Amino acid sequence: MVRSGRSRQTRPVGRALAAERVRRDVEVLARAGLDLDSFVEESMASLQRAVPFDAVCIGSIDPSTGLLTGTRKLGSLRGVNEHDRDWGLLEYGEPEPTSFSRMLDDGVLAAGLQARTVGDPDRSLRLQEFMIPRFGYADELRAICLDDRGQWWAGVALFRQQGDQPFDTDEVGYLASLSGSLALGMRSGLLATLAGEAPMSLPGPIVLIVDSTNQVSQASAGAADRLDQLTTSSPLDGGTTGLVGSLVGAARRYAKGVSSVPPRTRIRAANGTWLVLHAAPLGNADGPSGDVVVTIEEARPPEIVPLVVAAFGLTPRERDITQLVLQGLDTKDIAAQLFLSAYTVQDHLKSVFEKAGVRSRRELIARVYFDQYVPRLDTTLGPSGWFLSDTRTH
Repeated sequence: MVRSGRSRQTRPVGRALAAERVRRDVEVLARAGLDLDSFVEESMASLQRAVPFDAVCIGSIDPSTGLLTGTRKLGSLRGVNEHDRDWGLLEYGEPEPTSFSRMLDDGVLAAGLQARTVGDPDRSLRLQEFMIPRFGYADELRAICLDDRGQWWAGVALFRQQGDQPFDTDEVGYLASLSGSLALGMRSGLLATLAGEAPMSLPGPIVLIVDSTNQVSQASAGAADRLDQLTTSSPLDGGTTGLVGSLVGAARRYAKGVSSVPPRTRIRAANGTWLVLHAAPLGNADGPSGDVVVTIEEARPPEIVPLVVAAFGLTPRERDITQLVLQGLDTKDIAAQLFLSAYTVQDHLKSVFEKAGVRSRRELIARVYFDQYVPRLDTTLGPSGWFLSDTRTH
C-alpha cells in the first residue's frame, strides 16, 4: 500500500504523466468485461498510482433510488464490516453536504473534506465521530459515479490517515473526471458477474401456466419454492392457490372484455419479501383458450416504496408528498408539482414524520433503507442495479 504522505514528493510532471496513464487504464478496464470484484480491485490499484490512499470503499448503488446495495473495501478497510450499520445511520439519517445523495442533488461529482470543496470538516459528524475515532482516518475524498445517461451506479470513498497530507483540489477534480468510466465499469461488472453465474443460482421471475380446468399444467424451475411463500398448503397439489386463482379468474374476465386492465397484485411473502404477481390470458388463432400465464417476481423499488409508505397509515395526500420526498424533491418543488403552498406541504410532512416515527426527511429515507436494503446488502445484483437474490429468512 502506497502511503499518501509520499505523494507530495513526486514531481508535478511525473504526477501528470501518471494521472494520464491511470485515466487510460481505468477506461480500458471499464470496457474489459471484468466482473464487479475484479473491476474494483484492478481499477483501484491503478487509481492509487495517481491519487494515493490508505483505504477505499466502493458502494454499488441502486440507480432507481440512490440507496446502497453493496460494498467493496480495500486497503486497511478490507474485511472490516462491523461498523456498517452506524455508517448507514449517519449517511441516510444525518444530512451532510458530502453525503452521496446530497452531492448528487447538488450536482457535485467529487468532494474532499479537508480540501473544503464542499462543507466544513469540523462540522462533519461522519469525520469527527466516526472516521477519526474508529479508523484513524483524517480525510476523505468522495465521488459519485454517473454514466452517460445520468444514472448513478456507485459511490467511491478514498481515505487517508492522520499524519498524511490531505487530498488536494487537483485530486478532487481528477477523481471527478473518472466518474463516467467508473460508472461504466460498475454497470458492466454487474453483467459480467451474472454471465459467470450458474443459471439456477439466479432466482428470476417464476412462470406458471394454468389450464382451462384450473390446473397448473406447466411451471418454471423453482415455482414450488416461490409459491410456498404464498400459501401454507402444498402449492402444486393439482389446484391453484386462492391468490393465484383469483388472478386467473380476473385474467379470464379481462380476456372477455369485462375488465380493461390486466390483473396485477402485490403481496408480502412469508419471508418478508415483496412480490409482484401478473396474470395474462393465452389464446390462439381462434381466440382465448382459457389458459392463463401467471408471473411472480420480486418487487422492484418502485413497487416497494408505495407499500412501505402505505404501512404508515398515511392519507392519500400524505402518500403523494412522501413519494416525492423519497425521490429527492424539496418543499418548493413538491408544492409546485402538487399545486399546494409550501406551508401546506410542511404541515403534511409533520404529520408524516409523526406517523412514521421519524423526525426528518433523512430519517424517512433511512427507514426505507434499513427495511428494504440492509437485509439484502452484498447479495447478487441484476443489470438494473436491484437485487436478484433473496436473503430474507423466515
